[in-house]
Amino acid sequence: MASACSIRVRGVVQGVGFRPFVYRLACVHTLTGWVLNAEEGVEIHLEGPEQGLDAFVRELKTKPPSAATIAQIEVAPTNVAGFREFTIRESRKQQRPTVRVSPDLPVCDDCLRELFDPGDRRYHYPYINCTNCGPRYTVVTALPYDRPNTTMRAWPLDAYCAEEYRNPGNRRFHAQPVACPDCGPGFFLEQDGRFVCSNADAIAQTVTLLHEGKIVAVKGLGGYHLACDARNSGAVAALRERKFRKEKPFAVMVKNLDAVRELVLLSVEAEEMLGSVARPIVLAPSKTDLAGVAPDNGELGVMLPYTPLHHLLFASGAPEALVMTSANRSSEPIAYEDAEAVERLSEIADAFLVGERPIARRVDDSVATVGPYGPVILRRSRGYAPGAVTTFPTQDPILALGSDLKNTVTLVVNGQAFVSQHIGDLDHYEAFVAFEQTVHDLLSMYEVSPADLILVRDAHPQFASTRYGDSLTVSRTVVVQHHRAHVASVLAERGEWTKRVLGVSLDGTGYGDDGAIWGGEFFVGSIQQGFERVAHLRPALLAGGDAVARWPVQAAAGFLSQLTALPALAGAPFYFSKRYQYADQILKQNVRSFATTSMGRLFDAAAALLGFVREATFEGQAAMWLEQMARRVAEADTYPFPLEGNELDFRPLLARVVADRQRGCSPEEIARGFQLGIAYGLHRAITRFCDQFKVDTVVFSGGVFQNRLLLEDLKSSFATDSLTVWTNHAVPPNDGGISLGQAALAVFSGSNNVKHQDRDYQATAQ
Repeated sequence: MASACSIRVRGVVQGVGFRPFVYRLACVHTLTGWVLNAEEGVEIHLEGPEQGLDAFVRELKTKPPSAATIAQIEVAPTNVAGFREFTIRESRKQQRPTVRVSPDLPVCDDCLRELFDPGDRRYHYPYINCTNCGPRYTVVTALPYDRPNTTMRAWPLDAYCAEEYRNPGNRRFHAQPVACPDCGPGFFLEQDGRFVCSNADAIAQTVTLLHEGKIVAVKGLGGYHLACDARNSGAVAALRERKFRKEKPFAVMVKNLDAVRELVLLSVEAEEMLGSVARPIVLAPSKTDLAGVAPDNGELGVMLPYTPLHHLLFASGAPEALVMTSANRSSEPIAYEDAEAVERLSEIADAFLVGERPIARRVDDSVATVGPYGPVILRRSRGYAPGAVTTFPTQDPILALGSDLKNTVTLVVNGQAFVSQHIGDLDHYEAFVAFEQTVHDLLSMYEVSPADLILVRDAHPQFASTRYGDSLTVSRTVVVQHHRAHVASVLAERGEWTKRVLGVSLDGTGYGDDGAIWGGEFFVGSIQQGFERVAHLRPALLAGGDAVARWPVQAAAGFLSQLTALPALAGAPFYFSKRYQYADQILKQNVRSFATTSMGRLFDAAAALLGFVREATFEGQAAMWLEQMARRVAEADTYPFPLEGNELDFRPLLARVVADRQRGCSPEEIARGFQLGIAYGLHRAITRFCDQFKVDTVVFSGGVFQNRLLLEDLKSSFATDSLTVWTNHAVPPNDGGISLGQAALAVFSGSNNVKHQDRDYQATAQ
């Protein structure tokens, strides 16, 4: 006797071959009914013997397509309708979509075999893809994910591709970007504003240019890359000069895993991450010096090819290691539209390898590493975004605007928290435009009206994201303090709403409750109850405006002013510039000076004392330099960093740095002692507060925790303790994770750690 059931599947289940998988599974078990894409995921109606239904559900859970991510399966009995076959129905759209959009996927092994098979129709076709691979987020323009809602809508399928597209037994069944050389887009090479050649000839000519030391702008999945031979120091130097990127490391795309192993030391975890479906840039210790690629840095960012075009370039003889960096001028967002790329990059690139398929939105490469507490995402973008990171216990739509640095935004729909791709620093106009586009993009895709939103923003009144948020007419606005959002982001990843923890948030800057610049903060509490600030770094003064983050000697002035009997810092061995004297005068006059508890600025001060007296050309450079210095020494004395009341006192720490520098100790040895002092000072404070407040779990978040040596030292110091340590894994510990933490605290915005503005207040403010 036949039975029937209805099944709803939520997660990343559209555009990943899920419906043909369901079709084949139903046929195997001789079941009838239908499957379709709906707003919340995939819906299935099944009829057949009870045993077959049970087997179907079991295999649905345990053997989904490799690119799918199942978040939830609901199975319920229903009436038998008497279907005689199993069919795949057209997508249904009746209400607001909540289905998870798939991130972009690397080209699969099956497509690679066809790509290099001379007898295959898609031989050497750079846009080869199937339901198991290829673009998703960078081509979809609306939901549900069907071809008319992608950037491939301008290319009608020819008879060959249409037959594959309609055949449930084919792996290209409903592969929305599917195409072939006869019906799809191609590539062409352009130099000096002129068409040179197309397709295979264009790829071959690009390889020639790369060997000649030229810089080529190559269109990828989420934007253009600037590519050059990583072993050609002249080409790398030219790229730095033209891009205005003085010292920040470049990423390198390497032909295959064997070639990667020649460049970096790979742990098992790093190798798995490198070859994962996200295909991120992975930071790993360097084994060789690629001149100019990563100056003063013991690590190299490497990635494997992930598009058919990348594989074709290497197969056509491109250098085995290519600098493959975002196509932009320093600090601008990645160029992704063809006309924009030519306009913005014409003075950087010698040629353009242009793909005809439009990109729906700019998406940078993701950056990840393996830390002492597991994998860490440092920039969450291609391959991860816009995946749902967690599910909140709410049905209210929430938009969290994040921070102005390393911005991401988070949209919560029916509880699902969709975290956007990395956007950038919003003080740059182009990045702010990208921020506006991303917000509009997500709201449009999930059909959310601003008027229905709970909007969440940072407490800083002058942030660009704050001004943008205040310009919207929304249901309610929630204001969340920066460092509480950092702590909440770790708990949100884990779905821990009520867990009471000690949160340690260390970074460069964040607007505090008192209007000061925080960055060395200890909190006790939970997402549900809020976080109480219980301790912090001893306050210092910062002299001047934003330049203090770029000049370590300027940051040092406020910290060193609290020390007694300072030596003359203008001479040996310190050689502080006049900028230090300028900052010191500002402090003495008590003008344009701002209180700070920033651990990031403390690291800058130490770096200045050890020799980093020039301008930092990218965020965190001085601290990274100090960490690399410390790594060169295996052992050193642990410098004092005592807890006095509820303040960690930096004065003994810096006094020891100054004294040992005067005594002629090596900067490497001092850097190691400083790092150990920070770690063991934090450990002592943490154990005391955990005991005092009766908590057994510690949360670390904030940009300072990107310092892997610091985490290694902390892990060592906690080895004999019974405390549990949690860190970020799904979102970055830096400001790229702020929006998730903001959204989490907004869900429980009855806590006393958030401020509220209702619609009437906002209307008045506008």
